[in-house]
Amino acid sequence: MRRLAALLLMLAAAGSVCAQQAPLGLPQPEKSPRDKEFGVASRHFGLERRVEMYQWRAAGQGYEKIWSAAPIASAAFAPGHANPGALPLASRRILADTVTLDGKPLDAQVVARLGQWREFRPNFSALPGNLSATFQPEGDGLGSAENPLDPQIGDLRVTWRELTLPALDGKVSLQNEVWKLQAMQDGIQQASSGAPVAAGGKGALGWLIGAGLFVLAILVIVTLMRKRRR
Repeated sequence: MRRLAALLLMLAAAGSVCAQQAPLGLPQPEKSPRDKEFGVASRHFGLERRVEMYQWRAAGQGYEKIWSAAPIASAAFAPGHANPGALPLASRRILADTVTLDGKPLDAQVVARLGQWREFRPNFSALPGNLSATFQPEGDGLGSAENPLDPQIGDLRVTWRELTLPALDGKVSLQNEVWKLQAMQDGIQQASSGAPVAAGGKGALGWLIGAGLFVLAILVIVTLMRKRRR
């Protein structure tokens, strides 16, 4: 009976450890990424500003107008096709310094490998006065063109993307008090590959392991009882 009790304690402890490996809550940035120049903030894990300028570009035997995030050199272009030069505003990317999950830090590799950039339309209520005089809402961002349907060379447009994370259940595990990408286990593909990982809800993997250990404990008890009867 002592051996049986010790075995049950070991199984219970193992089940508890497995359950602790599954995150319960959602990841949270310690400080929301913010584009201070435009007063734009994201509730997620990164913020990217993309600035484009309307410019001339050589096309075949002539020229065409396009939106470009990089300045297009026009010194060799025919007269009447000069571009302004450098963009007056720079594109930039701001990442959350610290992300936590259930009160413990989330390894930066999790955000780098599993994060997904998605377009979003900010709230421009905090747009500074000097910029509100230059830009107006245009699509999901801002534009400087007086007529958005007829932009002129040198006009700007600014859009934003935010970095989001998918559900992390089954993709991370707690290692030395830090949530890290979960390694290859039981034929389930490693989360760092970016492929879907088998999961059936929060704590699903830990629950399945715990249930399996419980069934194993019952089988051990039944086997021992049969041996004693014999």
